[in-house]
Amino acid sequence: MRVVFALSNLLVLASEDLERAERWSGGERQQRRRRRPYYVTRQTSCESRCGGARSSSGARPRRSLPSPPAWPPLTTPCARLRRGCTTRPGFTTTSGGASGQSTPSFAASTLCKSLQAESVVLNRPSKDLGAYLHAVDKLRSVECFFNSKRSYRTSDSVLKHVNELLSKAAVGLENEFHRLLSRCSKPVELECLFNSLPCLSQRVSSENIFGGSINSSSKDSSVGQINVHAAYTLPRLIDSRCIPLLSKLVEKSVQLGHHQQFLKIYRDVRGSTLELNIKSLGVEYVTAKEMQIVQAETLDAEIAQWMQFYRIGVKLLFAAERKLCDQIFEGKHALKDHCFAQLTAKSLSILLSFGDAVAKSQGSPEKLFVLLDMFEATLELQSDVEMLFEGHACSENRKSALGLTKSLAQTAERTFSNFKGNILRDSPNSTTADGAVHRLTSYVINYVKLLFDYQSSLKQIFKTHVTEDGTNSDLVSQIVDVVHALETNLEAKSKQYENHCLAHLFLMNNIQYIIRSICRSEVKEFFADDWIQRRRRIVQQHATQYRRISWRKASDFLSVKGITSSLSSTVESTQGSMPTIGSNSSTTSKSVVKERFRSFTMQFEEVCQTQINWVVPDRELRDNLILAIAEILIPAYREFLKRFGPLVGSSRNPSKYIKYNPDELEEALGNLFAKKLLIE
Repeated sequence: MRVVFALSNLLVLASEDLERAERWSGGERQQRRRRRPYYVTRQTSCESRCGGARSSSGARPRRSLPSPPAWPPLTTPCARLRRGCTTRPGFTTTSGGASGQSTPSFAASTLCKSLQAESVVLNRPSKDLGAYLHAVDKLRSVECFFNSKRSYRTSDSVLKHVNELLSKAAVGLENEFHRLLSRCSKPVELECLFNSLPCLSQRVSSENIFGGSINSSSKDSSVGQINVHAAYTLPRLIDSRCIPLLSKLVEKSVQLGHHQQFLKIYRDVRGSTLELNIKSLGVEYVTAKEMQIVQAETLDAEIAQWMQFYRIGVKLLFAAERKLCDQIFEGKHALKDHCFAQLTAKSLSILLSFGDAVAKSQGSPEKLFVLLDMFEATLELQSDVEMLFEGHACSENRKSALGLTKSLAQTAERTFSNFKGNILRDSPNSTTADGAVHRLTSYVINYVKLLFDYQSSLKQIFKTHVTEDGTNSDLVSQIVDVVHALETNLEAKSKQYENHCLAHLFLMNNIQYIIRSICRSEVKEFFADDWIQRRRRIVQQHATQYRRISWRKASDFLSVKGITSSLSSTVESTQGSMPTIGSNSSTTSKSVVKERFRSFTMQFEEVCQTQINWVVPDRELRDNLILAIAEILIPAYREFLKRFGPLVGSSRNPSKYIKYNPDELEEALGNLFAKKLLIE
């Protein structure tokens, strides 16, 4: 009641003030008319217009002005306020009021509005929000009017009182905004969130993701995978009926100059709700130190989940928050960008912390593939991130999200470089006892073949450019350098063999495995034809060196060099009898021939016994190698046996010297390197 009485007094004072201004304005105009000189410069026109004669000086005679009318006595201001009129009869003015309405009348109606609005503003806006907003508008119109009439002695008092009421109204609107927003802001249910995801072949549910049924390690598997190019259905964050009310409250806060408090309320309420949505997925803030103790098997599953959650965060949660923010702060770009940046900052930090921890943690070469998976996932969403966090206000959020992609690329590049160094540093003492393909060879080649699936990402990382022949020079050179590092390490390992035959067999097997694996996979396009042909020639060179060192002694025993004979003492066939050797001193020595057969048999068995556990995994290479050995050894043995076999056969116990016939020899060769054949 005190406030209403005070406002009534202000109305009375303001009305009296306006009446005095009215009297002064009317009397001043009459006095100015009396004092105003009147000159005529065109006599003819003046006379014709006025119809009067001119004086000898050329000036028209001055006319007397009528005296002001006698105004009826003023009634009291409060009485005129009750009648809604403060003007005297017959006098109107438009100064400061609407067209056809006097200034005092407009002032009175304005003050009446403030009196009506005061009782509404002092109540809570939740009772009738529309009436409350209308009352605020009335008070603002009063404020506007008296700001334009600062010469009145009551203006300052009225403005002070109205500003107090507007401040109370602003607080009431803040409380109503907080109440309404808090009531509408609830975390999105997980099933509703997952049902908003588009899938290729099945609907992704919480059981699919948390149960680990989505296998991200298989790039070709489409079951349960999210179609990143399909349209996403944004979840409904709050009741759509509340959005217009919240928007009106924000609009009114801007008009009252209290929008900063509204921004803080919106940021706190929506920010905490968004954080709950992120944490409900199972995402927590992770540091690089915590990531170091995570097991490799567990890490793979967590990375697969994180990639799905990051996509959910960007495509659904952040996108829905941006849409809601645009609706509530419609037309206020600076406010909505600033508000959206603040409310998403913490949730985005939590979501990115896992990726940052993976990028900063140390790991094995296998880590490259999870880094590339994460790099691809973030790269696919880069355009969405730039669109969501556009503008100067969101620059820090945008830099953080895009910075993760850059950090993953740098870590992947560093891991790839470390992988080449690890190959070169692999211990040369770790060799194979049977000359088989080394585990390092198979590991590196399988690693390179897997890299082919990530060539698009690797091109982005290595910033490759396409040459005239259509190849990506930087990426190709990186892949070739890996294989070259492997060849260098294999060469160092081969030097650890005391048996040079086994060293050549080892290099032959490993280089053949490299060629065979490359030529039978898509990674072949990284390697030029001349590069492959050079390696094939190297394989043949090592095979030739193996045959020469392994079977040279056995071949030498089948040579006729060192066995003396003359034309007169050659083997003769006389009348169907068995051939005999001449008895003179120049005839062939039977003991030398026996020694040759015995030495060949011993050498052949020694080589077979030594190499029985050696392997040539490539079946085609093994068959070609045995055939090459047989083509040299079998014809020489058959010829030697034909020529000198009869000589030993005529002696006692010939099987002691001639143990194999050519077919048995060929069969024994066929059993070489059959222990570990490569499964086709």
